[in-house]
Amino acid sequence: MKKNIGAMMACSALLAGLLSGCSGKETENGPANSAATDPAAKPAEVLTEIPLPIVKEPFTINYWRANDAKLTASMEGFADNKAYQKKAELTGIEAKFTHPPLGQQKDQFNLLIATKELPDVIYYNWADAVGGPEKMIEDGRIIRLNELIDQYAPNLKKIIDSDPEVRKQITLDDGTIYMFPLLKLDALKLNATSGLIMRKDWLDQLGLSVPTNIDEWYTVLKAFKEKDPNGNGKQDELPFTGNWGPGNLTKLHDLAPAFGVIGGFQMTGDKVEFGPIQPGYKDFLETMSKWYAEGLIDPEIMTNDGKAFDYKVTNNLAGAYQGGVFSGMGKYFNLMREGNPDFNLTGVPSPVAPDGTAYAAFNMNNKVLTYGEAITSGADEDKLKYIVQWMDFNYSPEGHDLFNFGIEGESYVKEGDAVKFTDTIFKNPQGLTYDQALASYALSIMDGPIDQDSKYLDALLTDEGQKQANVSWMTQSSDLTLPPIRLTTDEASQVTSIMSQINTYLNETMTAIINGQKPISEFDKMVDTIKGMGIEEAVKAHQAAYERYQAK
Repeated sequence: MKKNIGAMMACSALLAGLLSGCSGKETENGPANSAATDPAAKPAEVLTEIPLPIVKEPFTINYWRANDAKLTASMEGFADNKAYQKKAELTGIEAKFTHPPLGQQKDQFNLLIATKELPDVIYYNWADAVGGPEKMIEDGRIIRLNELIDQYAPNLKKIIDSDPEVRKQITLDDGTIYMFPLLKLDALKLNATSGLIMRKDWLDQLGLSVPTNIDEWYTVLKAFKEKDPNGNGKQDELPFTGNWGPGNLTKLHDLAPAFGVIGGFQMTGDKVEFGPIQPGYKDFLETMSKWYAEGLIDPEIMTNDGKAFDYKVTNNLAGAYQGGVFSGMGKYFNLMREGNPDFNLTGVPSPVAPDGTAYAAFNMNNKVLTYGEAITSGADEDKLKYIVQWMDFNYSPEGHDLFNFGIEGESYVKEGDAVKFTDTIFKNPQGLTYDQALASYALSIMDGPIDQDSKYLDALLTDEGQKQANVSWMTQSSDLTLPPIRLTTDEASQVTSIMSQINTYLNETMTAIINGQKPISEFDKMVDTIKGMGIEEAVKAHQAAYERYQAK
């Protein structure tokens, strides 16, 4: 019978002051770790490393997480992933995975969290949980992990204790830690994997340099439109385009930082503002309207799907767009280089704003993502210490390499301080693409409870254009973007109600101004309307959340 975790957690804080090291004797169930849940356990043990195996008598953890299409290209689910199989062998603990159908994880999570029978562990994007992890804890669905981490997770604890930014980002406003997260300690490099991309061979052919400001961008896009860089004798080039159109022109927000604004909440010093009601947003709309009228923007940017976008890139129509080093660059290098050896792409930093700074459209300094694994109230109290150790293994030196790179000698080899993936990944005998092949071995190419290692990125960036893009995007400043603040349940409810109306109105109005259906003079009316919809209250909620974040 499972013991009550609620009662256990009530006494865990009392035990925190009793924590001290002790010698490790083996018990019939595994290493002699005094349970954080047993008031009679004195003194409580604090692990300094994860013992292997964790238990002598194997047991199974029931684990719920969404599947990944890269993994399912060759496997049923994460139970078949080589890293998890090796982990089970080393730890004595196996995970029995339950995967909701791809694309249905939100609905299935909501159904799951409402049931009485919960799995032991849930991996999820907790930003999508209604009410956030705060409500999940309040409702007794998941548990607070602070004391358990202090005792049984030496590797994650070391990371938290050594990095103040990680501590701020991993905790809720009251200091609660609720998950073992996806970490990106080398944040700038790992987050600078998407940005603006341009045809480098077109620039070279036309004798143009990579543009650095919005005026130079206009010059380049105008040349792409008028000077036939694809050489087919037609004026069919699409100077700026985009993928997966949202039905409006918000894709153009990728260029808004050139005007000192972003298309949502932003920071000006320590003050939260709403970018689309700032003067710079009017300049953004006016410029985009001019570009659209002159045919510099793909008129189908609002509706392009993946197939249409692939067609435009591979048929030498697309001049510039926003994308990633893999799906937006590596994919097309592989598709185009054989038939068109001159094909080349380059990553371009955001055009500099009036203050001379190239601003990123998203925060590239986040080290703790909203994805992570939490322990539910359905977990057996007697097994909590072992579950926590099992989770912490991923952040240990051995687990770190295993879940970032796979099996040494099979999926990767070490060359000095560098990592090199083998032909199993790059020339997979089953015909898998490199990302599908790596997904069968490790989590780094997907997401998961790990500290993602930038060496995996270096090993996968095989083209000079990709490497250059990563370096270029790292030069952008995140000063306009908000840190990972947390709204309270009441604030989130209020902001959601306000912003659902504002975003709909904003998206419709900015689209109409840019495509010429409404004049630029409509901007002042748009600002007044957005203010009338309650934007100041939404800004105030974000300001309060920002100040709580800074006070952590």
